Amino acid sequence: MSAGEVFFVDSNLLLYSVDPVESEKRERALDWLGRLWVGGAGRLSWQVLHEFYWNAVRKMSLEPVRAREIVEDLSTWKPVDCSLGLVQQAWHWMDSAQLAYWDALILAAAQRTGAHYLLSEDFQANRRYDEIRVLNPFRSSPDEFEW
Repeated sequence: MSAGEVFFVDSNLLLYSVDPVESEKRERALDWLGRLWVGGAGRLSWQVLHEFYWNAVRKMSLEPVRAREIVEDLSTWKPVDCSLGLVQQAWHWMDSAQLAYWDALILAAAQRTGAHYLLSEDFQANRRYDEIRVLNPFRSSPDEFEW
């Protein structure tokens, strides 16, 4: 990673970091998140934090108090707000890349942050969307980048 590159984090990486069952994915997620914290290279959106909170409490049985602490901590990454401009960019990605609306919003938010990488297992790995390359964080390692 060269100076200034950033990684946009999708909710699945956050969810696996608290997954009580998938220990291998949990360790990989924690490794990525730790590197992003230390390097100051992590970005996300309020949409990602909403999805994380809802699914962590509902599907992972994480205590709401703990889920709220995590959201509050991650809010220091200055999440992207939803705006008409963001929605319009999402519409662009829906039309040009045939993405579902919620995925298109993730991509638009990643662009808004200036991210070079989108860490997600829900998108096609290694696909490029303009300047953003999708990385599956469970097939790629943070060791592949210089921090």
